[in-house]
Order: sequence, then C-alpha cells, then structure tokens
Amino acid sequence: MATITLSSKWQVVIPKEIRDELHWEAGTELTLVSSASGVTLKATPKKTGRILADLIGMLEHDGPPVSTEELSKPVELSDEECSEYRN
Repeated sequence: MATITLSSKWQVVIPKEIRDELHWEAGTELTLVSSASGVTLKATPKKTGRILADLIGMLEHDGPPVSTEELSKPVELSDEECSEYRN
C-alpha cells in the first residue's frame, strides 16, 4: 500500500514500486472506478484486434478425433520435463 497526494493540477503519481509490480508503463490505459469507499484504478485490458472467428481452425488436428475422456487424462512428465515449465 502506498500513500499519494493530489497535486494542484488534480494529478497523482503512482509510485514506481507499484508500477513495477503491476507492469504498468507510460501510456498504460487505466480505468478509474468510483465507489462509496473511494476509488480504484484498474488496467484496461488490451484489445488484441482478434475476434473469435479468426481463431477457428487455428489448432488443426490431422489424426482421428480424441475423446473427452482421453483429453481429461493426467499428463505424466519427467522431472526434467517439469523443470522446463518452472520459473
């Protein structure tokens, strides 16, 4: 939590540690939500420019259909394979 001050020009500066934590850069569009308890700033989701119709057929599969049961089975990975997905 950080405390900030409203300037004489009605501006606030978001502290660097908060900007870094949220990965907000100059030009990040924010939405200001007002409520009885105060205000909240939220990053406005970035629009990708894609629509659902653009994604149809993106993941092609040339083999036989795969059942829901088969897709729901757990995936077994070795320790080495798991380490590739860890930070």
